[in-house]
Amino acid sequence: MKADFKFSNLLGTVYRQGDLVFSRDGTQLLSPVGNRVSVFDLINNKSFTFEYEHRRDIATLDLNCQSTLLLSIDEDGRAILTNFKSRTVLHHFNFKEHCYRVKFSPDGKLFALACGRFLHIWKTPSTTEDRQFAPFVRYRVHAGHFQDIVSLTWSHDGRFILTSSKDLTARLWSVHSEDKQLASVTFAGHRDYVLGAFFSSDQEKIYTMGKDGALFQWEFTPKPGDEDEEEKEDEPDISKYSWRITQKHFCYNERNKVKCVTFHAPSNLLVIGFSNGEFRLYDLPHFTLLQQLSMGQNSVDTVSINSSGEWLAFGSSRLGQLLVYEWQSESYVLKQQGHFDSMNSLTYSPDGSRVVTASEDGKIKVWDVVSGFCLVTLEGHTSSVTQVQFAKRGQVLFSSSLDGTVRAWDLIRYRNFRVFTGAERIQFSCLAVDPSGEVVCAGSVDSFDIHVWSVQTGQLVDQLAGHEGPVSCLSFSQETGMLASASWDKTIRIWSVFGRSQQVEPIEVYSDVLALAARADGEQVAVSTLSGQISIFDIATARQVGSVDCRKDIIAGRNLEDRFTAKNSARSKFFTTISYSFDGLAIVAGGNNNSICLYDVANEVLLKRFIVSKNMNLNGTMEFLNSSRLTEAGSLDLIDTAGENSDLEDRIDNTVPGSNRGGDLSTRRVRPEVRVMSIQFSPTATAFAAASTEGLLVYSVDDTIVFDPFDLDVDVTPQTTLESLQNKSYLEALVMSFRLNEKYLISKIYESIPVSQINLVSSNLPVVYVSRILRFIAEYSMESQHIEFNLLWINAIISAHGAFMSLHKQDFSFALRSIQRFLGRVAKDVVRTSKTNKYAYTFLTSTDGNLESEAQIEGKLSEDDRDVDDDDDDEKMTTASEDEQEWLGFEAKVRQLPLNDGIESDQDDSLI
Repeated sequence: MKADFKFSNLLGTVYRQGDLVFSRDGTQLLSPVGNRVSVFDLINNKSFTFEYEHRRDIATLDLNCQSTLLLSIDEDGRAILTNFKSRTVLHHFNFKEHCYRVKFSPDGKLFALACGRFLHIWKTPSTTEDRQFAPFVRYRVHAGHFQDIVSLTWSHDGRFILTSSKDLTARLWSVHSEDKQLASVTFAGHRDYVLGAFFSSDQEKIYTMGKDGALFQWEFTPKPGDEDEEEKEDEPDISKYSWRITQKHFCYNERNKVKCVTFHAPSNLLVIGFSNGEFRLYDLPHFTLLQQLSMGQNSVDTVSINSSGEWLAFGSSRLGQLLVYEWQSESYVLKQQGHFDSMNSLTYSPDGSRVVTASEDGKIKVWDVVSGFCLVTLEGHTSSVTQVQFAKRGQVLFSSSLDGTVRAWDLIRYRNFRVFTGAERIQFSCLAVDPSGEVVCAGSVDSFDIHVWSVQTGQLVDQLAGHEGPVSCLSFSQETGMLASASWDKTIRIWSVFGRSQQVEPIEVYSDVLALAARADGEQVAVSTLSGQISIFDIATARQVGSVDCRKDIIAGRNLEDRFTAKNSARSKFFTTISYSFDGLAIVAGGNNNSICLYDVANEVLLKRFIVSKNMNLNGTMEFLNSSRLTEAGSLDLIDTAGENSDLEDRIDNTVPGSNRGGDLSTRRVRPEVRVMSIQFSPTATAFAAASTEGLLVYSVDDTIVFDPFDLDVDVTPQTTLESLQNKSYLEALVMSFRLNEKYLISKIYESIPVSQINLVSSNLPVVYVSRILRFIAEYSMESQHIEFNLLWINAIISAHGAFMSLHKQDFSFALRSIQRFLGRVAKDVVRTSKTNKYAYTFLTSTDGNLESEAQIEGKLSEDDRDVDDDDDDEKMTTASEDEQEWLGFEAKVRQLPLNDGIESDQDDSLI
């Protein structure tokens, strides 16, 4: 069992607060999610999250023009400078004040920072020097505003900076001393906050946007009375010029205020977001309304435009919504939204390609593991969804809810096709699905019985009675079909659902059972108890075979309202969710604390501990509180300072006490508490996911090795590899390409091996390369058109090394599931293509260029059919379904087609 898991990605959360930033080419979007930064690749439909964390939620960030340096600053003013290409942290720095905006200069040599009411200009740390004692050097400080600066904009030549503030003014500043006489200008006249100030493309006009919807256009014109004198002079006198308002425009939206604004100078496009979720697009300088749309009922908090002016990015922190809109075609490039409330449960699909999460808001979301995007949102439950689980076969998902129903979802058509209810309305808190998919079981805190339904009929077929307390968790064994249940009566019961009996006597546990997990082979069951123990029981003998003391491994933080230290806290010294690994050798556990622990089952030791979050905005992340903030009445951070905010909408408290957000539920404001609600290993055995307060955390084993020096010597080079290929030493060339681990070289060698040599190469292939070549074929076949060629390789490799693969399932699980995903995707397309082209194929194969009679053609067709269909195919065709008959008939005919030694030509593709 590999233990070198690392943080891989963050799903379930796409935006929290702060700025949205496009990369220079406009294909990547950077979004702050809490104290992390996520990057969405809008072209390749993928996303990743940086591994580093801030101590607080990120307030602002920016990317330089070369897309090499990323500067992110949290609410306390602590900044992290990151190499965007290599994703490594370069420097840490503390600006010691809340920073509202940060912007790099057009040339990337400087960056401007809005710290309170001051404008700071800093030199960008040099990327050429690896070690610098003081990488951040302040270049200049400007003071002039009387309140906080809310926005700043660089001029296109990098000589001036425009700032807007809450003091109802905007100001023009010079970056260098030689331009000082042209700057230090104040733009006054607005009656509300100035949310943005922008330069036109020729820098002869300045636009300022107020919170009340007023847009002022400023131009550098002669002062009144000096127009005639300027016409007589050859060179204008700058002292006789001043910035004046030449036009005023107003966008009315009833009582709704402007929340964000941005301007794209090359296309003169102005985008305004309002507090009611509406956004508008205007063409300047004529202020022509181009489009008017809405992204919901919550305010648009930030807006950004890419360099080409085609894509607009909107963010709403209330719902965690992220939107990328192409305004010319009026279509969405990206539309993502996280859960509104905390997640309760998660489950992996059988092939490990998707993760399904259930939340308190009654919604179920399906996430793609590779891309990190939400594929679909399932709505149907009217209350909190407590647990979700996949059937072992088929695309069927089951969910239980507090609304008293268990629902079955079809993930091909994305619809609800079954609703299971009990004899009386009770709240279901746990769920388990039989591996065969015949029955589904659910337990409740309102009843002591386990409800069993038939999936096909939807009827309640049985109620398993025996527990003397509410049923807390259920789990089916994936191989034996055994059902294990745990209850508040401190017992574990093993049921034979189809035998309508218990297999063994109730297993007594000395504390309340909080979580239960059955091993895949059905021989052991593990439970997590309130006493902080993970106990492992043998099902056949009903005896305890192992125990892990988890209390010493858990990092329990101290909440702000706690009167006791974290060391003396017993609130979170236990795990509430556990999961077995694919091979049953390890257990991963999480709970109402800041720890995720990976344990070795055989040796009962801790393999690795992961920290859920370092965000100090959450309760439980700090083991020791800041003593300078503690008083006799409690921590100063507990004081509600919302009434001191300058904005009316910020002073109004519309929050309602949540159910699982931590803190005291009797208060109006609830501080989130760090915890892990659900955790599960991936079926591929290379990753596990944890549903936490910060989102869906995915930890995986790093398989993306750029260079593999296995058995590497001087003679293994791309040139010698190609020479071996020319000498027809196919096995040697293939092994050498895998040693170099160059994708283009592996593809060339793989495509150049003749079909007649596939079985020979596969049988002599060393076992260390079997998993790698299977994974390569799975990835290659998704884009390749050579279907039969790939199938022949898969068949030859599995036939030659099947015995070794069965003995090492954990090493080949990821590769085999990748192959299974390829077969499932391609088989449907091939059957559909064969159906739609059946008659065209019959006509083409019956035509040889000579004119023949219809009788001769029919006779030839019947004769060909008799030749093709041998005894084995006849037996298969009689027992197969309609789709399988189409596939077998297509396969039999394709086998008659001639194949070249190599597949460099496109002849096979056209025939297929």
